[in-house]
Amino acid sequence: MSQSTLWKGAVVGIMAVMSLLSVPVPSRAEDGEPGARQRVELSLRSWMFTNGETKWSHDASGLDSRLGNPTSKLTYKDNNTQIVELAAKVNLTRRWFLRGELGLSVDFDRGKMVDDDYLSTGGQHLFSRTNSDVTGSGTWYLNLDGGRRVAEFSGNRGYLDVYGGFQYWNTKYEARGVYQEVCNPSGAFTCGSGTVRPGSVLAIVNTTHWITPIRVGTQAEYRLTRWFSLEGRAAVSPISIVYNEDKHVLRTDLQQPSFTMWGIGASVNADAGVKFMLSRNLALTGGYRVWWNRAYGGTWENHPVGSGSETAPIRELQTIRHGATFGLTASF
Repeated sequence: MSQSTLWKGAVVGIMAVMSLLSVPVPSRAEDGEPGARQRVELSLRSWMFTNGETKWSHDASGLDSRLGNPTSKLTYKDNNTQIVELAAKVNLTRRWFLRGELGLSVDFDRGKMVDDDYLSTGGQHLFSRTNSDVTGSGTWYLNLDGGRRVAEFSGNRGYLDVYGGFQYWNTKYEARGVYQEVCNPSGAFTCGSGTVRPGSVLAIVNTTHWITPIRVGTQAEYRLTRWFSLEGRAAVSPISIVYNEDKHVLRTDLQQPSFTMWGIGASVNADAGVKFMLSRNLALTGGYRVWWNRAYGGTWENHPVGSGSETAPIRELQTIRHGATFGLTASF
């Protein structure tokens, strides 16, 4: 059974459960008891038509003075994909809760990869630029959080929560075809021209792992009416570890993986949206989400065939994804 079939089955099952939960049942919160809370919340969300970008560059001029700074810069851009997210929240007590979220892309075959190489001979200049079409197995993530309610607004208007937890975020790109846009050969450095490889040929596989061991955040809801609310959520971390792996599958002078990078950086997640209660137990949500991770230090390493590896500092390594969200939340 394919991964897509499994996800479709899970979505259908969750929709059925949510439909059953939408049947009106007595609610202490609606009877005027502000401290009452549903024990479990299940959510099915779509992070729709998200726009994603990952880019990295390094400085190998210390290894060869003819190389520029940056030496090479790869950008995977305009990667528009749709993500399905399953979430569960358990209110352990009136104040404390646990929450888990799992997201997986279901449509990923869009975007472009641009590979820029620089030399320093005659001053820093662009030596070669190629582009490739981006496909790939997609992106997925896991969030695990625990939190506490720290305030409830008067008149049962809403709440303010704080939370902390763990995030893992993985993105895998496949670049197919190699098309030369710029070619300025210099000395021993040569480049191709035109279509170096057709679009059916796999050229580069890039996998980025962002591991955020601890993040802290806050979440709030404010009810404008009995059925309509504003929601906001944000989390930050000064410590986000990244491992980036680059396989240049057409290069016979390099091992696979061809380049690896380790770095440490920071992360920011932010959501803003609205919630409309369809019934006492079922809510429709919508909004906009931005996730951003960036390394502020790290090391690039090459893996040539028949000789030892060399290392150089990372100039830049970051991933960003943003887009609209839409979902259903059932509580019971």
